[in-house]
Amino acid sequence: MAEKENLPKVKSIFVYPIKSCRGISLSHAPLASTGFRWDRQWLVVNSKGRACTQRVDPKLALVEVELPNDAFLVGWKPNKSSYLVIRAPGMDELKVSLCRPPQTCDGVSVWEWSGSALDEGEDASKWFTNYLGKPSRLVRFNEESEMRPVDPTYAPGFRVLFSDGYPFLLVSQESLDSLNELLEEPVPINRFRPNILVEGCEPFSEDLWKEVKIENLTFHGVKLCARCKIPTINQENAVSASEPTKTLMKFRSGKMLHPSRKGQGQEMKR
Repeated sequence: MAEKENLPKVKSIFVYPIKSCRGISLSHAPLASTGFRWDRQWLVVNSKGRACTQRVDPKLALVEVELPNDAFLVGWKPNKSSYLVIRAPGMDELKVSLCRPPQTCDGVSVWEWSGSALDEGEDASKWFTNYLGKPSRLVRFNEESEMRPVDPTYAPGFRVLFSDGYPFLLVSQESLDSLNELLEEPVPINRFRPNILVEGCEPFSEDLWKEVKIENLTFHGVKLCARCKIPTINQENAVSASEPTKTLMKFRSGKMLHPSRKGQGQEMKR
């Protein structure tokens, strides 16, 4: 009897409760219709309600978040003693109740989407204002009144909270290893902020996966992820440099991957 084919396996799961802040590494995470529960549920906005990300505020890379361990159990609901705990260098610890806040904030925008969000109050506003050095607020996606659909060209009927594009981002360890072989200084996986890290496949083979089965769940690969500035930001000190984007441009740009397509520009793939 032939041995069972070795298939790729999930190595790590990552959830990023506050968009552009540090993620949480998990062995398991409950699913919601918008992705993993708690993923990009919160967002820091400026005085105009626009999303603050590491692209403009790299200091967000140093903001650590913590949720109760039970928050990642299926069916768990927060109570009055449940908090999102936020820490950053030089700042006192901030605790944000996981219970639904009573106030809302209108005019919140992430890329092409705008709407109303739940406002986490003055203490959170003062904390992020002091940390970033500009008027800021912490808001939570209001799932009861708002909907943010993904691009229907690729995944009609699906939606997200404050994620850039889609409910999940998957990458393989082998792709990272292949890239690191070309770099003078290897970069860790946190530069790319995936939700699912797999191992046991050929480098960049995930580019071609149309269907991914994890236990009894089926995920669909609908689009390669366009490159942004964040992989150039060291997540340990918030310092930006040219790599790994400089190297990725040589073999992972849209122009290199799809030379016959128009409008690929400088887009690079994870």
